[in-house]
Amino acid sequence: MPYSAQVNRLAELLRLLPAADWAGLSFLFAAWIGYATFARRRARRRPSFLGSTNRVRRQWMLQTTYREARVIDAIAVQQMSGAASFFASTTILIIGALVAVIGSTEKATDLVRELPFAARTSVLVFDLKLAVLTAIFVYAFFRFTWSIRQYSAGILLIAAVPEHDTIHDEAQRQAFADRASRVMALAAQSFNDGLRAYYMAFAAVSWFVSPWAMAAATAGVVWVLYQREFHSAVLSALDASTWGAAAMPPPRPPAP
Repeated sequence: MPYSAQVNRLAELLRLLPAADWAGLSFLFAAWIGYATFARRRARRRPSFLGSTNRVRRQWMLQTTYREARVIDAIAVQQMSGAASFFASTTILIIGALVAVIGSTEKATDLVRELPFAARTSVLVFDLKLAVLTAIFVYAFFRFTWSIRQYSAGILLIAAVPEHDTIHDEAQRQAFADRASRVMALAAQSFNDGLRAYYMAFAAVSWFVSPWAMAAATAGVVWVLYQREFHSAVLSALDASTWGAAAMPPPRPPAP
């Protein structure tokens, strides 16, 4: 395709949406990606909710090597995996509903136009809004299902730990705690990404009102995420916990 034809095609695509809609959509994804990058870097310097729970996870995995019966550990991992499974199943239902709405766009557009606060748009623009919303939930589904698989790997690691009285090398316990807690942390990160996508989907829903409403909702969502990740009461409780502290010395093995 000649260069001029490509430019014309791009110009046609840009004309599908008003400039305000492009600005609002760009702000949504820029804020999403920007906050994810910011949170990951800030967590290296300041306490964060995910970082604090990761320290607790490491202590948990270290304690696992001292337990005779590890049933409670497997149940705990299954509970966390069940939460991800619930959200994955819910996401599938949401995606199916959105696809069904895309299949009957004209009826849905007429219904939305009757709302006094909704923006008046063409059918094509309405389809694009639904497609963006669907793409967000598809991303969330992939993150939730990947979290489930990572938790499954965590259960395998716990099941593969030798009997507590056969581990005499402290370095082996520490190595297992590092490896297993890393797997658990990756699973939690994937789950957190899926939840963050849900938050951003709520902001994207306000696009049906106006692009400015979506920009305002996006800023509000980012503020809520920041407060919960770095300034929540549960974060203070986790940092004050003696049992989850990284500096806590490992417990003594039980007497034979």
